[in-house]
Amino acid sequence: MNTASPRIDDTPPAGQVSVIAPAKINLALHVTGRREDGYHDIETLAVFARFGDRIVVSRSECDRFSVSGRYAPDVPLDATNLVLKARDSLREAVGEQPAQPVAIDLEKNLPVASGVGGGSSDAAATLRALCDLWDASIHAPELAAIGLRLGADVPMCLAMRPLLARGIGDDIAPIDQFPALGIVLVNPGVQVSTAQVFGQLERTDHPGLPPLPRKLDFHSLRGWLEETRNDLQPAACTLQPPIAAALSALKRADAAFWRMSGSGATCFGLYESGNAAKRAAAQIRGRHPDWFVAATRTLDPENAGNGTD
Repeated sequence: MNTASPRIDDTPPAGQVSVIAPAKINLALHVTGRREDGYHDIETLAVFARFGDRIVVSRSECDRFSVSGRYAPDVPLDATNLVLKARDSLREAVGEQPAQPVAIDLEKNLPVASGVGGGSSDAAATLRALCDLWDASIHAPELAAIGLRLGADVPMCLAMRPLLARGIGDDIAPIDQFPALGIVLVNPGVQVSTAQVFGQLERTDHPGLPPLPRKLDFHSLRGWLEETRNDLQPAACTLQPPIAAALSALKRADAAFWRMSGSGATCFGLYESGNAAKRAAAQIRGRHPDWFVAATRTLDPENAGNGTD
């Protein structure tokens, strides 16, 4: 199936805000420790894609929530959904009077439980969109604190730019002058439980990430990535063997580098251009028409609100 990019609404109607909820891709992820509260310390290099879900919020007479898109059937519509938790948390922060009822529409283009931060990115996009719609005067640190209460990945998804994250993902350092990357995302149609993956780890005291190269370009980044790992990948492959097939498909499609993102099962391949990524995606899609396959590029932080491909 072709996975076209979410459509941009250049001029949304008055009383409506439309934003992308981009895929978060962990290019490298080291597990460096385990805390007494059960959370794991990590070090990760993450980037965001121009492909993702889309959140549209509109003024309404009462609160509504709807989901469309390829993966809509996998999305819960009750209070467990992070989109609704984000709405309620922000409303509590700004007060009922300015936080008037809203209709929230989620276009679900990313597989659920797939290691690319879908739910967290949806929550972050909801916070950003509602801050705009409600004209909420909330500074970035306060918004990040609200996001962290929703999930460890939400502050990263609020940043929505190349970054290094440490701790449980809340200690964030943006990276400037990061090279643009062509990316192919591949998911073989399986879901992975993050808790199960962490539970399968034989050790949780791996060394951290090496220092980044002084000059970052495609080739120096690739060389750096060769020295890094995703410490969750072996455990995820054990739990879901089809992940290995997705990695092999990227290798066969001439990716310059390939790896699993997050806790899986989505894998990524890096290419020097968006056109090379599109050709590779067409090749993989032809061989595996039932898989999720998307060709995209890294998101430009200066134009982060209007992701496209």
